[in-house]
Amino acid sequence: AEPGGKRILCVGLVCLDIISVVEAYPAEDTDTRCLSQRWQRGGNASNSCTVLALLGAPCAFMGSLAPGHAADFVLADLRRRGVDVRHAVLQPGGHMPTSVVIASASRGTRTILHASGCVAALTLLSVPQVSSVSRPAQPPGQPDRVILRAGSGWGWGPTPAPPPRRATLICAWAEEGADAMGPGGELVHADACPPETLVDTLGAGDTFNAAVIFALSGGQSLQDALNFGCRIAGKKCGIQGYDGIV
Repeated sequence: AEPGGKRILCVGLVCLDIISVVEAYPAEDTDTRCLSQRWQRGGNASNSCTVLALLGAPCAFMGSLAPGHAADFVLADLRRRGVDVRHAVLQPGGHMPTSVVIASASRGTRTILHASGCVAALTLLSVPQVSSVSRPAQPPGQPDRVILRAGSGWGWGPTPAPPPRRATLICAWAEEGADAMGPGGELVHADACPPETLVDTLGAGDTFNAAVIFALSGGQSLQDALNFGCRIAGKKCGIQGYDGIV
């Protein structure tokens, strides 16, 4: 079901994750056989798109990619999930950001070695689908920011800071659950929902973020959204990858 009929745009990082699963972390300067190895699309915005799509939310990805086989792989995987990639920008040069992930099967933990790839950052004029939209001039030194306008399309414009009384602050604390302060200053807490066996924590934070956004977009209360985020993040920690979180 669509959350309130709204589309959700995720702007940010997409990268290639090369994940090697080992029984236990290898000692320095040793040779260890992997239990398995896989390529997986990663990056904060990209992972959130995956979770939103699995939850049934219509979503889109906006971010920079460098040309090459890795970009072909991540774009194909986004499309496989039903994510709108019309706003993804293939830059003319650079290298795709890549993370080498060592995952311990015995402990359910992971170590990440990330290479930024030197891909050009996304700018307003690098998005041809929206760069022609009329937008107010920003004060000197203030960047353009993307906003979601009501209706069927996206728009550009300055994003003013909301009044403090309308702000919502959410903090996730892993095994300690999550806390939030609502628009009226109310404090809410949700307990973590750890799986029986910890399997894969890679992307758990992105899963929590996406699940909370999904719930809030559907009109759920802050407390219910926090509970939902912890529950879905806990399910993700009990499986490899993302299939099976719903």
